[in-house]
Amino acid sequence: MRQGDIRRAFTYLESGAVLLVTTNDGQWDNVMTISWQMVMDFTPHIVISTGSWNESFETILKTKECCICIPTFDMIDKVVGIGVVHGSECDKFERFELGKAKASKVKAPLITDCLAAIECRLEDYIEHHGLLILKGIQLWEKPEKTERRVFHANGDGTFFADGEFRNLREEMRQWVPEGSERF
Repeated sequence: MRQGDIRRAFTYLESGAVLLVTTNDGQWDNVMTISWQMVMDFTPHIVISTGSWNESFETILKTKECCICIPTFDMIDKVVGIGVVHGSECDKFERFELGKAKASKVKAPLITDCLAAIECRLEDYIEHHGLLILKGIQLWEKPEKTERRVFHANGDGTFFADGEFRNLREEMRQWVPEGSERF
């Protein structure tokens, strides 16, 4: 091993799935791309890290809700495009031709092009670190979607998609909650 620049350390850890987070401020829908996220437990509690540079941030604080949508690798160009424009510049749903559906428990829309979407309520905000702690309250899935690879940001403008899949459910049975198996 050799010494490296500490400014790159996060690129080894950031690789959670890239997400689309939708909001509705009472007048318009918006969507932002985010790659800093963490699942806290099986309930699920989900943490995203963001701040005032994202227009949806204030909307989440005000409305205390959003939808987390999980895009797949075939959507990577749209997802990156969404991340580099502001909602005040354009209607991102229209510009990036995103399918949209009404959620059942929050006003933020679901993105129907995604593999899954989670309606969420804001439970806590840790201002010092810009951490929004969300509680998932409704899951939507799209099992007929043929592309199932989610993708991950390395933090340096490069991305990778899920690759090899191994089923070790039998070995993990005692730690995996019943009913949590995907498709």
